[in-house]
Amino acid sequence: MSSAKESQLASAVLMIRPARFESNPETAESNRFQGRTAAPPAEQQAAALEEFEALAMALEGCGISVLRFDDTTEPHTPDAIFPNNWVSFHADGSVVLYPMEAPSRRQERRPDIIDSLVSDYGYAVRQVIDLSHHEDAGHFLEGTGSMVLDRVNHIAYAGLSTRTHLDPLGEFAQRMDYDIVAFDATDRSGTPIYHTNVLMNIGEELAVICDEAISKDNQRSAVLERLAQTGHRIVSLSFDQLESFAGNMLELKSESGDRIIAMSAHARQALSDAQREIIEENATILSAAIDNIERSAGGSVRCMLAEVHLPLEGSAG
Repeated sequence: MSSAKESQLASAVLMIRPARFESNPETAESNRFQGRTAAPPAEQQAAALEEFEALAMALEGCGISVLRFDDTTEPHTPDAIFPNNWVSFHADGSVVLYPMEAPSRRQERRPDIIDSLVSDYGYAVRQVIDLSHHEDAGHFLEGTGSMVLDRVNHIAYAGLSTRTHLDPLGEFAQRMDYDIVAFDATDRSGTPIYHTNVLMNIGEELAVICDEAISKDNQRSAVLERLAQTGHRIVSLSFDQLESFAGNMLELKSESGDRIIAMSAHARQALSDAQREIIEENATILSAAIDNIERSAGGSVRCMLAEVHLPLEGSAG
């Protein structure tokens, strides 16, 4: 059970440098955002690698520590660029591994990376909570894609979908001492939104959410009321902005203590002037052009970043 006090914002992120990135046919049915490209796989990989490096360098330029690991060419893991779906790192030294819907994505789980965080970077891992056994029952929970965590108040917001089920949610809540706020969220055509982090983000003081995507009035009210109760100012997004990945942003903290909010150039352009003004009052916007990654794989900047909240070895965390 988690008890360590945790900041909402990480100052270090794990990123996976792609080796054989391409649009994954195994994930296309549940992700309506992907497959918007006709480029051959080699071109998708080359463009993704360039976009990956530019984003990583931009983050480092803003004072965020980027822990880069290389994907492997075998087994083929076309979505490995999105590590936040298979792992999350917590201030009490917990590492949580998650059950993934697509068989190819299950192979992204890398114990060697967790070992390297300890041996090469000096982080303390005090327990590994492996939820992947839920795959045997066809139940999935794809990390901080499926859940948007309020780490300070220990609340996990989760839009239910084929990739987000109640059984693993319940085990996460019990093992990590979190409350769950579950809801149904759909796109404008009524199709469930595959990941919660596409429609909302929670920072220290600001919450950005496409609340009109929450399809039941009572659930929408419950989510907005909980965000208000925890002191968050709410910025509401439209469906058009959701489809431009404006909900898929992540607030971080630089080594100097400044708030940085990372998003794609596409997402930034979709925001209104008034919304950008509110966000910029709260944090410095870091935007990077990752058009190929968004079109091919249906994920954006937040999906590429697994926040590292682990304590350093020898700390009191």
